[in-house]
Amino acid sequence: MKDIIEGFMDLVKERNGHEPEFLQAVEEVAETVIPYIVQHDIYHGKNILLRMVEPERAITFRVCWVDDSGEIQVNRGYRVQMNSAIGPYKGGLRFHPTVNMSILKFLAFEQVFKNSLTTLPMGGGKGGSDFDPKGKSDNEIMRFCHSFMSELFRHIGHNTDVPAGDIGVGAREIGFLFGMYKKLRNEFTGVLTGKGMSWGGSLIRPEATGYGTVYFAESMLGTKDDSFKAKRVVISGSGNVAQYAAEKVIQLGGKVLTLSDSSGYIYDADGIDAEKLAFVMELKNIKRGRISEYVKVYPNATFVSGKTPWEVVCDVALPCATQNELNEDDANTLLSNGCMCVSEGANMPSTKEAVTAFHKAKILFAPGKASNAGGVATSGLEMTQNSLRFNWTRNEVDVKLKEIMANIHDTCIQYGKDDDGYVDYVKGANIAGFVKVADAMLAQGIV
Repeated sequence: MKDIIEGFMDLVKERNGHEPEFLQAVEEVAETVIPYIVQHDIYHGKNILLRMVEPERAITFRVCWVDDSGEIQVNRGYRVQMNSAIGPYKGGLRFHPTVNMSILKFLAFEQVFKNSLTTLPMGGGKGGSDFDPKGKSDNEIMRFCHSFMSELFRHIGHNTDVPAGDIGVGAREIGFLFGMYKKLRNEFTGVLTGKGMSWGGSLIRPEATGYGTVYFAESMLGTKDDSFKAKRVVISGSGNVAQYAAEKVIQLGGKVLTLSDSSGYIYDADGIDAEKLAFVMELKNIKRGRISEYVKVYPNATFVSGKTPWEVVCDVALPCATQNELNEDDANTLLSNGCMCVSEGANMPSTKEAVTAFHKAKILFAPGKASNAGGVATSGLEMTQNSLRFNWTRNEVDVKLKEIMANIHDTCIQYGKDDDGYVDYVKGANIAGFVKVADAMLAQGIV
């Protein structure tokens, strides 16, 4: 089996050797899915996984825009349309200086499995630009978004490809992008998700990824007859996902100790309660400040510069910042401090070595493709509401979200439970996501 996996990876590396993040994502899936393929004759000789790692379409384009000083700036735009076997491409747009084809292909590949796990009819895609919204005026961001959409619009549509937001793309950016799409197409359709409530958005969508991450962790804890009640929780990030993960933890009786950004993390031994979280939301969403400003308002807290929060003693860890933020040393520190549950709110935030450490210790560990699927699940619900020209209530969407996350958890157990009773959620998520997409690809032939 090892030789088969290595042979497959050698072929993928030959084609994508300069894309480390993508190779990391593919290898993690191959190690669990290839043994399943070998055991099931239906997939033999079809090269299903090899077809799944090759994007159906990868688009790059130039984005020219004018800054406030009148100077023309040039960025790169991307859209990776990975797989449409079970529905139109679906996945976020990321605006960040680190964006490149490797990162977007890894995100699009993960999205295929994540979307499959939701059971909603959505394929996988991802896109974005190396544009950095930080430090830009609203007018500069508007000009960039309009220019970006003037190229992207010809490749997307409500039955073709439905982008959403991601890092650097929030409600403001979605609004600018949608405005230009509507103008160019002369139609009002649900081509983007994460829209404002007054023009086609869904309640709970901003909260969904963070809420879903906590709901999944809650389900894992439930397998041990446990809950978030009185649990010490460490969260990385301070953006949308981290904020709403913290909010849900607080609602479930947990104690949030940390939040972070690229400058470092804050540690509040008293716990970040609803009032303190409201301050963080205003700081990050409106003032666009740094997390270090928290300690000026709440001096009992401390700010640790240039570090991630995994050294803080906790029961539950929720990495909600970015890929590969939690390495093997961090994992060992968490384990030695008694951490019993890790639920990924970001995409692939744990390195391969960190995941191995978690599995070796047999703690509860949920990969992002399962635990952070709440965001795209609610995007799918937004698409449904757009098609119906109808809006569900906040409670209706939240109930549907919680049900979807519980179903994903149950599916991971179905495919990931080992003989000794330990649940390998990585294996479960990979195989469950693969089966639905693979069966659809087989049914549709070689296309």
